[in-house]
Amino acid sequence: MIEVIENRRSVRKYQSDKPVTKEQLNRLLGAAMLAPSACNTRPWEFIAVTKREVLDEIARTHPNAKMCETAAAAIVVVALPQTEGISVGFYPQDCAAAAQNILLEAVSIGLGTCWCGIYPREECIALMREIFSIREPKIPFCVIPIGTPLFDPKCRGFFEESKITYIE
Repeated sequence: MIEVIENRRSVRKYQSDKPVTKEQLNRLLGAAMLAPSACNTRPWEFIAVTKREVLDEIARTHPNAKMCETAAAAIVVVALPQTEGISVGFYPQDCAAAAQNILLEAVSIGLGTCWCGIYPREECIALMREIFSIREPKIPFCVIPIGTPLFDPKCRGFFEESKITYIE
């Protein structure tokens, strides 16, 4: 598993001639749905996009998702914040775990991704609501462009012991 984590990169250029299949999307979505969530509420829905016009619209409207111009697909994670009881308010963590599972599973099947945040930026939320007809109380959480990487970006993460407090 550490190899998949070490090989995950934010990919911003894709081979536009290589499609992402429905089977691959379902594998990514299956991984997303295996993510942990508070009290197993699973406060998420997903929109899988392969339509070129919609990918181009995301690229035009989302200020940080220009890579959708070459991506073969995208997954929009939609948060369902209306949970009740002890799990109220944990939907951002739950949706983030689902998104991370998508990113890691993509690496394992040879695809590249880039996490493009939507929530909590109101202007991005409004734009994505309009494109995908997402009505309140649902919240577009993030969009993940997907495709075959044009090249492998360099790793930017590293172990930083100064950020750790050991309590022994």
